Amino acid sequence: MDLIDNQNQPPQEKSEPFPGTLYIVGTPIGNLGDLSQRAKSILKNVSLIACEDTRRSGQLMKVIGSKVPLLSYHKHNFKSRQSQLLKILESNNSLALISDAGLPGINDPGEELVKSARENHHEVICIPGPCAATTALVISGLPTERFCYEGFLPKKKGERTERLKTISEEQRTTIIYESPHQLLKLLKELSIYCGKERPIRISRELTKRYEESIGRTIEEAITHFCINKPKGEFTIVLGGKKETKHKKIISESEALLKLNRLINKGEKSNIAAKKISEETGFDRKWLYSKLHKKLDKKTFPHKANLDKNFE
Repeated sequence: MDLIDNQNQPPQEKSEPFPGTLYIVGTPIGNLGDLSQRAKSILKNVSLIACEDTRRSGQLMKVIGSKVPLLSYHKHNFKSRQSQLLKILESNNSLALISDAGLPGINDPGEELVKSARENHHEVICIPGPCAATTALVISGLPTERFCYEGFLPKKKGERTERLKTISEEQRTTIIYESPHQLLKLLKELSIYCGKERPIRISRELTKRYEESIGRTIEEAITHFCINKPKGEFTIVLGGKKETKHKKIISESEALLKLNRLINKGEKSNIAAKKISEETGFDRKWLYSKLHKKLDKKTFPHKANLDKNFE
């Protein structure tokens, strides 16, 4: 991509920030040097800045010399703040939205503000900046051609289990966020659903002096954090499930017999179905659906002989 030489460009009639415009501004995730000149200019010249924490953002504004008023906008008050912020735009004033760190609008209430601004025909402009998800992805060494973002996983057991099942079958690289006190729990869950050998890379303190990237496999990551207490916020980059093309060299009855034997040895039903699916090529959901159905003689016409073959 060619760089633009500003000196050779015709002067703009108007300079940013434009009136009636919402600016989504990326802020540093650790290193203040990552704040762009354009971002600084916007944050020093808009009419109002909406932010997660006025005290934390106030420190950044002090560093760059911005005296623009700050207004809190977070998950606990965004519904009541929405109309107030839209009035700023309706009055032909400019508004900047920032988060505590990174690019707002991803996994935060910024999404709702952008949606409302668009619905009310206001211009929305992004001032690109650091993002923990993409930063961790590009240094992970895992496939980047296709990837998906999960953010923080649900806390409710049912929703979390379903999400973990989906992630375990995902063939694309997956990006997950996690707090330090929940990291080991998540890694152990991933080990159960994805297998301990699944590739993983876990980043912490991104762009800071003590930046770390831990991994290779889920098993190695668990070992590391059992010894080293997790500290800081974590960005997890999980390798996708490898596409396997198995030839169904055994019959349905043999596959089901293998499944029942694994369960009889104490393996959980869903994990057993996953393992037999990977081994035989039979669909995991089909195997699981057969577990609680009574198997008649037609299903296992030669059960005694099969038992002998597998012993």
